[in-house]
Amino acid sequence: MSWTRTRVRAGSTWAERLEAQRGTLLLWMPVALGLGAIGYFSLRFEPGLRIYLGAGLGLGLTLGLILWWPWRIKAGLLAIMLVLAGFINAGFSAHHAAAPVLRFHYYGPVVGRIIAVDRSAKDKPRITLDQVFMPKLSPHKIPDKVRISLYYPRQHSPLKPGRRVMLTANLSPLSGPVEPGGFDFQRYAWFRDLGAIGYSRNPVLEVRAPDNGGPGMWLASLRMRLAAEIAGRIDGQKGAFAAAILTGDRARISPSVLETLRQSNLAHLLAISGMHMGMLTGFFFAMIRYGLALIPAAALRLPVKKVAAVAAMGAATAYLGLSGANIATQRAYVMVIVMLLAVLLDRRALSLRAVALAAVIVLILRPVSVIEAGFQMSFAATTALVAVFASLRGQAWLTLSGRGFWRGLLRAMLTLALSSAIAGLATAPISAFHFNRVAQFGLLANLASVPAMGFVVMPAAVVAVLLTPFSLAAPFWAAMGAGIQWILTVAAKIASLDGSVRHILKPEGIVLGLICLGALAIVLLRGRLRFIGLAPVLLGFALWVGSTRPDILLSANGRIMGVLGPEGRQLNRTKGNGFVAMSWLENDGDPADQAKAAARKVPSLPLVYDWSKTPAEDLPGHCRDGWLVILPQAGPVDGDCQQITKEDLRTTGAIAIRRDGDRFNITSARQSSGQRLWTGPP
Repeated sequence: MSWTRTRVRAGSTWAERLEAQRGTLLLWMPVALGLGAIGYFSLRFEPGLRIYLGAGLGLGLTLGLILWWPWRIKAGLLAIMLVLAGFINAGFSAHHAAAPVLRFHYYGPVVGRIIAVDRSAKDKPRITLDQVFMPKLSPHKIPDKVRISLYYPRQHSPLKPGRRVMLTANLSPLSGPVEPGGFDFQRYAWFRDLGAIGYSRNPVLEVRAPDNGGPGMWLASLRMRLAAEIAGRIDGQKGAFAAAILTGDRARISPSVLETLRQSNLAHLLAISGMHMGMLTGFFFAMIRYGLALIPAAALRLPVKKVAAVAAMGAATAYLGLSGANIATQRAYVMVIVMLLAVLLDRRALSLRAVALAAVIVLILRPVSVIEAGFQMSFAATTALVAVFASLRGQAWLTLSGRGFWRGLLRAMLTLALSSAIAGLATAPISAFHFNRVAQFGLLANLASVPAMGFVVMPAAVVAVLLTPFSLAAPFWAAMGAGIQWILTVAAKIASLDGSVRHILKPEGIVLGLICLGALAIVLLRGRLRFIGLAPVLLGFALWVGSTRPDILLSANGRIMGVLGPEGRQLNRTKGNGFVAMSWLENDGDPADQAKAAARKVPSLPLVYDWSKTPAEDLPGHCRDGWLVILPQAGPVDGDCQQITKEDLRTTGAIAIRRDGDRFNITSARQSSGQRLWTGPP
């Protein structure tokens, strides 16, 4: 039963209001599992065996008590049980993902099998290798996977999955957050079996014939061939866009086009997520269903709707494999399969229960998803759309019942506009939190582009792929290219408008947690009780508005420092450590680039930063009470000042500093993230 179907009468008691929530327990299951996983990832230490045994004992105890208590108490016990289960599952997944990680800088030969080819942030070719061999390391220290950016101007052999290659590379340990509380790349890489990253300025040499054995390599090779085929049939960036949405291969997308899509809030069209999976399977479902309905013998003897659902499952599975089966696509696949199973079971496909079940499956299989932007945005948009349209079901102004071309067109346009607005509002806080920007004309861009994606690009792509073996696909590739051209034109126009992007300061993580929990309460609770959710939402936004940024930021290697002043953050270097500098400025909500930030006036602070190795003779007059001395390449000096030295930076990682009166409060990334599996030894 949907939460919209049960109304709680005015003046009802608290007991009656709680009773009305009885049918929503399934909807809260992913919330409880997610809270348990968040609890695990929020710890600043790695839980030991005693903690897991205690959690397991608590899980078993609550499970036993559930059998003896009334439902209101059962609901609380079930929530506790699911939170504990989510915690244990997250810990299990982290230990299961354990693999060797490089802990030092390595320069030398690297041999491995190419499993992925893409482009780096600097628009250089980049390969990911597995079956790695590094002759200078013992086997138990060699990472399972390494990722290497290629700076050699010419490749002597094609970069294709399955090829076993050799090159000389500079590999580095995985870096931690660029500031305390920032994005943790070490954790991100841990759950993807990535043990080292680096670059090479030497040619890549093939040392063995391609290894296309196994379904993984066969699919990867097929993806590469399909991407090249699509790019050959649709010219320019249109072909690159088409290859990206069909195969997941973004290597051909130029950085300028990608930035334009981001500024217009259309970058999500490149990610093979729920929208793409839904459009493709929806079109395939409709094509099979209505195609069979045109055949009287089939329509009278077969359950056409269920046959179409099974065929759509096959199409979704094929799309999952051909698109590379990345995390976002796997999540979308689970959601689509759950909804198609609902069709087979004669249940409503689009319901909050289906969304909740899909979320539970994803959280069980991949609990780390709960702290990733893709999971949060995908389920926020889906939950909001299903809930709002369920509450509006039967509204005459929305249904516009009746036949006629114009009435149907108006209904489709109204539904599209409402869907874009709902999804945009639901995902805006999450997008702003993770990416520090809001595309202010994103709704307009999506209203102009999503119809082309749904009614032209994806249908044409399906038909083109099906007809390519028969050499009949040319008109459909052309139609797909025309639809993509429209999307790219819209993106360019919207991105060129004044004020198209608003930069947002990054708050503490608790802010997003409050907003999401409050929004879930508003959607999932019944009756007036759901207005309780307004309190955490308003508190979250209030904390966001009142957020401040550290006065001083220092990189993990000490090479770059940023001091907050009246003009914004002033950086001490015009280039170098570009990713760190860019991340700091984005988190400040500052649109400036590194060079512009470095040209700002240096704020006046009792601060000394000295990069030299022997600065002691220059500092006696400054190392006094109330001063901060930063010596990234030297040891401590005599005096009463606060100091950050070379020895400190070896264990602290990046540092954030806030001035409090005549003292500096220093927080390190290691203090913020703690000692976890993915951080390595202290």
